[in-house]
Amino acid sequence: MQNSHINEGTKMKQAEQDNHWLKQTLNLSQAAVDAGNHPFGALLVIDNRLALEAENTVNTYNDATRHAEMNLVSQACQNLSESQRKEAVLYTSTEPCAMCAGAIYWSGIKQVVYACSGSELNEIAGKSLICHSEEVFLGAVNPPSVRSTQSQSLIEQACEQHKKYWIEDWSCL
Repeated sequence: MQNSHINEGTKMKQAEQDNHWLKQTLNLSQAAVDAGNHPFGALLVIDNRLALEAENTVNTYNDATRHAEMNLVSQACQNLSESQRKEAVLYTSTEPCAMCAGAIYWSGIKQVVYACSGSELNEIAGKSLICHSEEVFLGAVNPPSVRSTQSQSLIEQACEQHKKYWIEDWSCL
């Protein structure tokens, strides 16, 4: 019986840590919008300490590959050892797309946690390339684990950022 309490306590502590870091990705996502980019933010945590952070810079650099996760993976590969990347958790405001999932896999990052799912984004912004990160990892050897936050509040906040950007901001164009 005591083990179930330990497991529940560990899960609660992990959920609290996840939520803390995901809130930071939402701040980065808003910073991206404030800079004229799409609403996406990501960060890398090692031993529950911030290692790196990045935001979407697609419009700033006029480069379709400048997603928040791609920018983060690039930084990680340049600044962290392979063993550090394997220990890291990548937190992101929105589920990584196929391109970003591939980069995450090849970088050696083993955990991904997101707030807004790709399905929710497609409902808000309109369907595009529908290929979720877990689908990309299906054929992978030793793939990263991928999970969504269990916090309905954070999911709603992340979705609200997208609604504001893709519906309200783009409706005036």
